[in-house]
Amino acid sequence: MPKLKTILKNLGPGLLFASMAIGTSHLVLSTKAGAQYGWVMVIPIILANILKYPFFEFGVRYTNVTNKTLIEGYLRRGKGYLWFYVVITLLTTFTILAALYTVTAGLFINLFDITSSSIAMVALWLFLIISALLIFGKYKFLEISLKFVVSILFIALLVTTILVLTKGPVNHVADFKPSPIFNDMGILFLIGLMGWMPTTVEASSWVSLWSIEKWKNQEKPSLKESLQEFNLGYAITAVLALFFMTIGWFTLYGTNTELSNNAVSFADQVVRLFTEHIGTWAYLFIAISAFATMFSTCMTAHDALTRVSLDILTLLKPKSSLFTTKLAYGIGVIVLTIINFIVIAAFSANMGNLVALATFVSFIVAPIIGYMNLKNVTSTDLEPHYWPGKSLRLLTYAGIIFLTCFSFFYFYLIIF
Repeated sequence: MPKLKTILKNLGPGLLFASMAIGTSHLVLSTKAGAQYGWVMVIPIILANILKYPFFEFGVRYTNVTNKTLIEGYLRRGKGYLWFYVVITLLTTFTILAALYTVTAGLFINLFDITSSSIAMVALWLFLIISALLIFGKYKFLEISLKFVVSILFIALLVTTILVLTKGPVNHVADFKPSPIFNDMGILFLIGLMGWMPTTVEASSWVSLWSIEKWKNQEKPSLKESLQEFNLGYAITAVLALFFMTIGWFTLYGTNTELSNNAVSFADQVVRLFTEHIGTWAYLFIAISAFATMFSTCMTAHDALTRVSLDILTLLKPKSSLFTTKLAYGIGVIVLTIINFIVIAAFSANMGNLVALATFVSFIVAPIIGYMNLKNVTSTDLEPHYWPGKSLRLLTYAGIIFLTCFSFFYFYLIIF
């Protein structure tokens, strides 16, 4: 019990990681994985979660031991490291957040049958609500609210998965042919799935920043306690990915149903097909699961990208205290709202292409950022006894090699 109490007390960064990760990679990509390819998608989902684990763990490790953010560690390795991360962050800022709000707006329109408003207008209201929650509620509100949201989400998804398993898989249509995985379309989908499973590797710095913020209001936990808390959040993330994959597999695989890339159409398909398979009475569980997933992801990603942007600006302008004030955080939240609303209004018709570009880049840079994180935690910033163990370092190299080889294989398919 004392151990459980300690984990609950330190619950925060790992929980926010779980909340942020279970958005597009889970609701959209995991569901599509099960729907299009069936049970075999268990393998890449589990593989991605295992091989990417060290990349995220190093963010917790580095920050706990050094009291510095992972981004500051990049600068200490050299300005080239920091500028590389800046470029990736810019791409994330202009695509990922807009995509998340677009999918969430699409879900909202369908769940509440709002036909009089466009996706851009609903997204604007979501931007305003979440911005107000972040600015006035700050980190404390974010952490407390997500404890309830993630708990409700986990229960709703567990119930939905049990209902799906009890009902059994949907009957295959007569002319059903399994989708090939190792062709151009299959490889492209795998790259998107593994690029964002459990989430993008550059988000390792987000956990680092959340840790710094949490420790402002309480005594810093030991490295062991911080890792226990993060591991709990990571485990929740992996389990929920399998829940979504199972739901897609049991309700859609074998029906020749093609899931739309349009946010509104996709939301409508998911909710309708789930309820048709399980029963209309299960609508509440599905609706809560889907909307809570995306709303919490929008909130955590918006907060994280604001903190990352301010941290980068602070490191680039070390003599200025302008970016470390409470006002700066509020302005940062609003600036991201304006930028991403413009992106949605201007490119909503091509949002699928923007997301595809972002997931592709995330997959390609994952081994590079993984290596950068390894350099941080095996540097002189940490005493050697705080470095990751031999097995964790071997897993890191395995992840870097696997993701690199997979990237080269993808380039080979495109060229030849």
